[in-house]
Amino acid sequence: MDAFDLVVRNAHCATAADVFDADIGIKDGRIAALGKGLAPGREEIDAAGRWVLPGGIDGHCHLDQPMNDGSKMADDFITGTRSAACGGTTTVIPFACQIKGQSLRAAVDDYHRRAHGKASVDYAFHLIVSDPTPEVLENELPALIREGYSSFKIYMTYDDLKLADRQIIDVLAVARDEGAMVMIHAENTDCIAWLTERLIRAGKTAPRYHAASRPMLVEREATHRAIAYAEMVDVPILIVHVSGHEAIEQIQWAQNHGLRIYGETCPQYLFLTADDLGIDDSPSSHEHGAKCICSPPPRDKANQQVVWDALAAGVFQIFSSDHAPFRYAGPDGKLGAGADARFDQIPNGIPGLETRMPLLFSHGVLDGRIDICQFVALTSTNVAKTYGLYPRKGSIAIGADADLVIWDAGTTRTICNTDLHHAVDYTPYEGIEVKAWPALTLLRGTPVWRDGRFLGTAGEGRFQACALPAPARPKFSREAA
Repeated sequence: MDAFDLVVRNAHCATAADVFDADIGIKDGRIAALGKGLAPGREEIDAAGRWVLPGGIDGHCHLDQPMNDGSKMADDFITGTRSAACGGTTTVIPFACQIKGQSLRAAVDDYHRRAHGKASVDYAFHLIVSDPTPEVLENELPALIREGYSSFKIYMTYDDLKLADRQIIDVLAVARDEGAMVMIHAENTDCIAWLTERLIRAGKTAPRYHAASRPMLVEREATHRAIAYAEMVDVPILIVHVSGHEAIEQIQWAQNHGLRIYGETCPQYLFLTADDLGIDDSPSSHEHGAKCICSPPPRDKANQQVVWDALAAGVFQIFSSDHAPFRYAGPDGKLGAGADARFDQIPNGIPGLETRMPLLFSHGVLDGRIDICQFVALTSTNVAKTYGLYPRKGSIAIGADADLVIWDAGTTRTICNTDLHHAVDYTPYEGIEVKAWPALTLLRGTPVWRDGRFLGTAGEGRFQACALPAPARPKFSREAA
């Protein structure tokens, strides 16, 4: 009998802490041995000295999430997880979103129905708490946290999702008591509404004015306020999709004062700028700009460097896609309100699940901005630790799930939407060159992407319950903390 189901030989491995060469022996979907000259496996793969890294974990993506504005996400759990596998991501954590007036438990049950039998990579759920009634705060949320939904997101903007300040404090208190991690979308909703009204009144409605309606100060103020509430309640929080240097300064201040404030950023703040929202009010500028509307919006070119510097310095612990897959065309996409829709009528969000890892590997690691251990920490290990999936996810270690990616690095290719595997009709990263792409993605030892072919099976992905110690204190690797 073979000692292993699969042996990956001649692997040049990296974790969040180490770089080493080894053969990787896999048995029953888990890593069973690391060493040189391992006994034969029933199957063998020669990594030929290429980088072998833990599978990516996208800790912030939206799949088949119900919407209230007539829009619809193009990606469900079939197409979204297919896209993930092809980009080197083996676990996704999308959101079970509570609609106001709905119980939180009903939102979770609905999301399980949406995911069941469709995922080709593993998945967990964050919660979105939009209606923190006494029943939610006292019963539903604590019970769900204990059942493996140990992280949830709250919003400080969007009328159908935002919480009032007192509600934010209430849910932070539940997180403290139950050991949950709170993700916060930090933008000041009243400032946005005030600016939006005045821009529209002045006839400034093209997509480029989306950035003017959400200047960095609205992110800075909300980030400051979220940090103050977390400090008062004594609970860790994660500020998500941080876009600008003003919010970065708030997070750095908190971290320098010993507060448990963590940060996440996304590809749009490293690869897009405000110019991608449009440089004028022409139809062509409107089309491109509509495709790039997200919140917070991309900033100017100088700000990109600040985000890169913060990523390298460890201000950010997590790098996520914030994949929000709205099609451009069609009545339920970004054109739902018409070809000349006002910026505030265009669904917020852009796709990026498949391109997240290649973009950062190419322009982060291969361009010398971050090292390979930082890459692993930002895209996998720290995500697993933050949301309660570690150590079975996010590492190359005996006993961990055999979620592995062999990377081809050094061959240049250009990102083109026709080559991607999501169900969206565009990518905002069209035309960007990358120098790395997964050659092979293994989910628990089984290939789901190999040499340009998707090999996954709908339903093969498993739900992963999450568990954080109480109180939640994720310990990040030195390279990304």
